[in-house]
Amino acid sequence: MKKLALHWQILLGMVFGVLFAIIMIQFDWGKTFIVNWIKPFGNIFINLLKLIAVPLILASLIKGVSDLKDISKLSQMGGRTIGLYVFTTVLAVSIGLVAVNIIKPGSYISEQTRTELVGNYANDANSKIAAAEKQKEAGPLQALEDIVPDNIIKASSDNGNMLQVIFFALFFGVSLILIPYEQAQPVKVFFDGFNEVILKMIDIIMLAAPFGVFALLASLIAESPSLDLFKALGMYGLTVIIGLLIMIGVYLLLVKIFTNRSPKFFLNGIAPAQLLAFSTSSSAATLPVTMERVVDNLGVDDEVASFVLPIGATINMDGTSLYQAVAAVFIAQAFGMDLNLGAQLGIIATATLASIGSAAVPGAGMVMLVIVLAQAGIPEAGLALIFAIDRPLDMCRTTVNVTGDAAVSTIVAKSVGKLE
Repeated sequence: MKKLALHWQILLGMVFGVLFAIIMIQFDWGKTFIVNWIKPFGNIFINLLKLIAVPLILASLIKGVSDLKDISKLSQMGGRTIGLYVFTTVLAVSIGLVAVNIIKPGSYISEQTRTELVGNYANDANSKIAAAEKQKEAGPLQALEDIVPDNIIKASSDNGNMLQVIFFALFFGVSLILIPYEQAQPVKVFFDGFNEVILKMIDIIMLAAPFGVFALLASLIAESPSLDLFKALGMYGLTVIIGLLIMIGVYLLLVKIFTNRSPKFFLNGIAPAQLLAFSTSSSAATLPVTMERVVDNLGVDDEVASFVLPIGATINMDGTSLYQAVAAVFIAQAFGMDLNLGAQLGIIATATLASIGSAAVPGAGMVMLVIVLAQAGIPEAGLALIFAIDRPLDMCRTTVNVTGDAAVSTIVAKSVGKLE
């Protein structure tokens, strides 16, 4: 195993996890064994990755900003980063809408299946609808207000508050530039060393990656809904996956055009982060590995990766936005509704804004989907139709989110002359 590249080790762990679960669930006690004795190791692995997410953002962003030594460089990099993230998000939603209108997966759902799904997942749907109602009651500038923490220790205690941690790290880094060099140097040396310690922790955690993804995939198979539900929602799942694959193709094309890096080079460099994103369904948990791969394997300068990737892990949700577009139209089709061009343009606008504002919302994708449905006049209860296969699709769309982060960081690095 040690002689294999990391992405092959992770891939083998995933395959063996699936095969192990398929064999074990044939026995009456197999599912219980996996849940009680295998799943905890997967949870420990995710917890280790989440454990260093906030320290990594603090250390890397403060180091990255202070290395710039010039605030004008920060504003230049920031404008390009936000612009690219918004552009790819709009593109992702548009691709999702085109795919779902061509394939029409909602027409494959029978009335009996629709009734069964709505009944089985009504409670889950209601909880997300309630969370979305609470979100909609907030003022128009609530998302902006939530970015500024009133207590950095409290903000750092919750991985859902990544934007608040990023705000503090940027504020701290800019202030470090503005004070005299003699006073700033000891603080900068501390954060440079702190950053190196965090990177070494990532190396140690990744030694357990094949075993962690083995446990995660085994527990996923053991706890999956019945095969009949997967069959019923097969065309919907296929539509989402086709859209996500097209989006990855778009990233590869953009990287080739703007950086002249080949698709093979890019995918080989980012593959371990993609596989980890697929296993954990969390951009934040994957962030440490994404940052390491982008710097060490794609040649992005550390100060660019330290700035672009933490922001991307929080606001860049291309895969989630694409899924929201497909899911909204799919639910409308399943209920026999015909969405006009105006409604679908509204979905593009709402899904784009929702992806940026969803970072602070627990279960962000589903909660923001409720808002997208409400805007388009689609019954929110239809959310129950897609719960059965949301987890595997969540794994796929997180992979796209992470790929988008890596692509944008590579393009931004090239634009500012920081790509090796």
